[in-house]
Parts: sequence; structure tokens; C-alpha cells
Amino acid sequence: MNTNMWAIMPELILLVMSCVVMFAHLFWPKAQEAQVTYMLTQATLLAAAGVALKTWGIAGLFWAGHVVASPLTTLLKLGIFVTVVFVFAYAKSYFNSDSRRASEYYLLGLFSVMGMCVLVSSGTMLSLYLGLELLSLPLYAMVAIVPSREYGSEAAMKYFVMGALASGMLLFGMSLVYGSTGSLDLVAMAVDPTGTTQTLLLIGLVFIVVGIAFKFGAVPFHLWLPDVYQGAAQPVVLFIACAPKIAAFGMLYLLLSNLFGHVSFEWEGFIFVMAVLSLILGNVTALVQKNIKRLLGYSAIAHVGFIFLAVYAGAFASALYYVFAYVLMTAAAFGVLVILSNAGVEIETIDSLKGLNKRNPWIAFLLLLIFFSLAGVPPTIGFYAKLSVLMALVNEGAVLVAVLGLLMSVVGAYYYLKIIKVVYFEDAVEGPFTISRPASALLSINAMATWLLGLTPGLLMGLCLSVM
Repeated sequence: MNTNMWAIMPELILLVMSCVVMFAHLFWPKAQEAQVTYMLTQATLLAAAGVALKTWGIAGLFWAGHVVASPLTTLLKLGIFVTVVFVFAYAKSYFNSDSRRASEYYLLGLFSVMGMCVLVSSGTMLSLYLGLELLSLPLYAMVAIVPSREYGSEAAMKYFVMGALASGMLLFGMSLVYGSTGSLDLVAMAVDPTGTTQTLLLIGLVFIVVGIAFKFGAVPFHLWLPDVYQGAAQPVVLFIACAPKIAAFGMLYLLLSNLFGHVSFEWEGFIFVMAVLSLILGNVTALVQKNIKRLLGYSAIAHVGFIFLAVYAGAFASALYYVFAYVLMTAAAFGVLVILSNAGVEIETIDSLKGLNKRNPWIAFLLLLIFFSLAGVPPTIGFYAKLSVLMALVNEGAVLVAVLGLLMSVVGAYYYLKIIKVVYFEDAVEGPFTISRPASALLSINAMATWLLGLTPGLLMGLCLSVM
């Protein structure tokens, strides 16, 4: 058994430091608890990212095949760490007046990040399911972290019940695959599918695809997503909308490309139907939303449709590029909402952004960049992400599907531009305001990155292609 410690070093750092943060949360003086927990959490993520960089050249199976190390797993981990550093930095100002909930938020987030890392580096179905549950369980608690919110408890209960149902389906699918192949090893099953019971394997495939679709929020397994986005506190929605999408892609790639690569003609049909339904329902339903978080929830469903179209076309590099682009744009979009909100009053409706340009022109300009990127206006990263998916479809001969994706992008542009109209052409309901310099700098870096990476799309796409 190859027991390379570097292959699991990021997870070990997260495990040890999660325990340290938990004890700091329990015993540190209340006045300094949130600040200490925040600093320890960010230091942990940066240390884990540094160690992950050192493992870039390591590749292979370790620890009895339960751990896979490759440039792809390293890139996914780095994406998760960087994303969560930004997420926690955004959330810091929101929880300033509530140190207890701030500490719980950072601690739960750290445990969830550890689950994401285990998930993306899984070599067997056993370690994959362990990582998935470790990722999900803290999220259920995070949704209810502010129980006084109007829909907070309801959202947490819906998320928990539907999440448990999806996990059960995924586990049942894995048990059927094990019964068919007699193995838990993802790589071994991908290389040698002979001797399998084909019917049992395909039934297991159906249940596994359902579990994957739930984690992404694809139609028809999307019902939890708009409710959770609306009911949870802003920093919680920010966390759920970003890093778990990267981990979900890792799970999708491990299962569909590796485990079921030899029966791709079977799962491609499922993915295609969910992609088309997600594109249509997500964009059309978002048109009539008044709550901005709910609108972004349906927008997320539409973006998942594009990710699934890339997977359907077999363009996993384009799917990964789209995931990174979506996470970058979504972090910035919810980052604006978190910064404009506080623990007592949150930005809930689109009308709350009326006249933002008159109140704070710089924040309004950054919001313009962000929503232009989400709409796919060139030369943003959102435009090139959608273009890469459409080109992959055309190359596969699915021209009509590419036309549908293009039309749905036009529909999506309408509700994004509707928000820009409110920001720039409606009268302000309140007076000018300022935000702290660190918050402004953080948001500026995040928003400008959507344009800078759009001006140099080859950098990120080249990286995605190199790890596949």
C-alpha cells in the first residue's frame, strides 16, 4: 500500500486545524472569538493551498486506492481554497455584531471544505461517499444559522430532507454498482468493466445521476435551490453557491468519466434532458422573480444547464472552465449583496438596489461588470465560458442544441439587464453610503477578475485542458 503523506496533507491540515478552531471557539473570550476564529480559518485555508501547490507533480493511487492524486484534483482543491478565502472575507463584515454565529459559520465551513477535498480526490466509492456527506452535513446546519429569518428554518428543513433523499439515492446506486462489479475501486471498474451485470449497472447509474443532479441543482431535482437561496442568510448562500459547485464537478467527473466511461451512451441521454430542462426552466422562471436571491437561484439552475451541455458534448475541460467562471461571477454577485447588507437588514428584493449608482457609483459599476459577465456580454469570462460550451456542441454536430443555448442566453440577459436598469435609472430610496476599504478592495479584485480573465481566456482554458 502506497502511503504518500503529501497526497493527503491538505486534508490533514484541515482536520487538525478544524479541531483547533473548534476549541478556540469554545474557550476564547467572547469579545475576540470571531476575530480569532476568522484569522485561524483563513490561515488554515492558505496553508492548505500552499501544500496543495507542492503536490502538483504527484500523480497516482494512494492509501489502498482510496486517494487519487493528479493535477486535476490539485486544481480543484486550489479552486476550493481560493473561493472559500474570498467567501469568508466577504462574510466577516456581516457577522461583526454576532461573534457566536460567526465562529460557528467559519467552523462549519472549514469542515465542509475538508469534505470537498476528500470528495475530489476519491479513488473509491467509499471515500467518495464519505467526502460527500462530510461536505453536506455542515451545510444543513449553516442554512439554519440565523433562525430568526422568516424562511430560514423552512429552508434548512427542505434542504436537509431533500439532501438526505438524494444521498440515499446516490448510496443505493453505488450499492447496485458494487453488486454488479464486485468492486468499490473507481479506476479499476473504469479500466475493466468486463464481467459486470449490465442491467444492474445501468439501474445503479440512474440513481447515481440523480444524486449528482441534486448536488448541482439541475431540473427536475432543483426544488430545494430557490428556497434555500431565499431563506438562508447572505453569507450562507454565498458559501453554498460557490465552492460546493467545484466539488460537485469533481464528483461528476469521477463517476461519469471514469466509472461509467464505457457506457457513456447511456448517461449522456439523462444529462442532455436535464441540461435542456434546466436551461429553459431556470431562465424563464427567473424572468418573473422579485426577490434577487431567488432570481440568482434560478439563474444558477440555468448555468447548470450549460455545464451539463458541456458534459453531454464530452467537453469536460469546457465544463470545468464554466464551473470556475460561474463560481467567480457568483462570488462577486453575492459578495455585493453581503457587503450591502448587515446582520439586521439584508438586500432581499431587486427594488432594494434602486438608484445604487447615485448612492455609491463604484459599487454600481462593479455590479454592472458582474451582471454583464453573468449575462455573457463580451469580453467577460462569462461570454467565453458560454462560447466554449456552444463551440463544443457545434463540433459534436448538436447545432440545434447550441441554438437553444444561445436563445436561452438572450432570455437570461434580459433579467440581468433589468437589475442594471434598476441600479442606474431608478431613483434612490436612501442617501449615499460608503463601505470599508478592505471590503471595497476585495469586491474590486473579484469583479475586475471577471473582465481580466475574459480578456485573456486562454490562460484559464489552457490550464483546464492541461489537467484533463
